[in-house]
Amino acid sequence: MKVTASALPDVLVIEPKVFGDERGFFFESFNERSFQEATGIDAHFVQDNHSGSQKNVLRGLHYQVEHTQDKLVRVTAGEVLDVAVDIRRHSPTFGRWVSVRLSAQNNRQLWIPKGFAHGFLVLSDFAEFLYKTTDYYVPSAERCIRWDDPDLAIDWELESAPVLSAKDQVGKFLHEADLFP
Repeated sequence: MKVTASALPDVLVIEPKVFGDERGFFFESFNERSFQEATGIDAHFVQDNHSGSQKNVLRGLHYQVEHTQDKLVRVTAGEVLDVAVDIRRHSPTFGRWVSVRLSAQNNRQLWIPKGFAHGFLVLSDFAEFLYKTTDYYVPSAERCIRWDDPDLAIDWELESAPVLSAKDQVGKFLHEADLFP
């Protein structure tokens, strides 16, 4: 497994070692011991989530203020632009974001620690997105920051207006959101 710090050092790009031949491929999508050795992170995952979305669906920017979650995310079909935003007020990278293309072809994963908002845009006709979390989903603790917040100025690489859920349409701007210390 190859681990690389992104432009935000706490957000890690993880590339598994893929074994392939004329029959197909094989790789370990997660191995707790290898993950800990490569990242120095002792993560205990309690929930796996799986979503499927059409092209141009944008989900996010989501996080929980209680029952905070570290996330390990990947794509098993299609391609997405995955975005993490540092929302820790006292962080030197507060308000900065990083984007990484995740796809079934590149097998990359992204480690998104607590204190970051997360979202993704589907670039392919359809994508399946999987994520492991270190705490359970708690609807009352969930928050959403607007994907188009001008203070963040995220380059979503949009070709047209994104498709949003009702929840994502009413996200808060960063300056009015519940944030982390």
